[in-house]
Amino acid sequence: MKGGAARPAGLEGAGEVVALGAGVAGPAPGSIVMGRCAGAFAEYALMDVREAMPVPPTLAIEAAAAVPLVFLVVHDMLVAQGRLRPGEWLLVCGVSSGVGVASLQAAKVLGARVIGTSGSAAKLARLRELGLDVGIETRAPAFADAVLKATDDRGADLVVNAVGGSVFAECMRCMAFEGRLATVGYVDRVLGAEIDLQALHAKRLTLFVVSNKLRSADQRAAGVPAFRADLLPAIADGRIRPLVDRVFAFDELAAARTCMEADRHLGKIVLRIAA
Repeated sequence: MKGGAARPAGLEGAGEVVALGAGVAGPAPGSIVMGRCAGAFAEYALMDVREAMPVPPTLAIEAAAAVPLVFLVVHDMLVAQGRLRPGEWLLVCGVSSGVGVASLQAAKVLGARVIGTSGSAAKLARLRELGLDVGIETRAPAFADAVLKATDDRGADLVVNAVGGSVFAECMRCMAFEGRLATVGYVDRVLGAEIDLQALHAKRLTLFVVSNKLRSADQRAAGVPAFRADLLPAIADGRIRPLVDRVFAFDELAAARTCMEADRHLGKIVLRIAA
């Protein structure tokens, strides 16, 4: 069976501005920026000027490349829609993923307490160094009791589901009164889930998703200014340090993909494009 048509790969990156389009006002050529863009796995890529953010001088270029996609998603989940407040409990299912680690780091800056699930005790141990309050080692949808125990039976105020449908019902069982549940992916490839309508109704729960798949360029860009105001200062001053597990040269792309699919990494994998 033949595969689909070839298309540019990579959705975020950091690098030097080479040129500006006609009539575009933005970072001058030579500036170092980071942002979301299609075709980032290349020597040259086209970026919407509204997505381009200056790379803080304190941030290595490899770390900057790991910021735009996940941290904009995390801002959407935790701040724009999730309304996470100081002292609240955040549960992250799949906390060792790129989105999971970024959620942990952002939540600590926002003053929240964080519970995370992972199938790896070693990864949970490393994440405790980044502020993880409670780690639950499991790959099964069987963590609600542990979450309730950690929160004195209150439950999680905000839940980030970075796993998918296989844990959705269990995530709902973890939620506090007026809790919010963000679904951000389905790495388990389970696209269906049971919803407890009685709990949804009685506990006044909020279910929402984060996806840019059907958003226009204007809609995607609209969230960038708030991110720059709310989270970018913490990245610039070191309160948030993007976690890059490994950096691969571009000609090691196959090895990078193997590493990712084997789930051996913690945080993000970065490709370095030759000058």
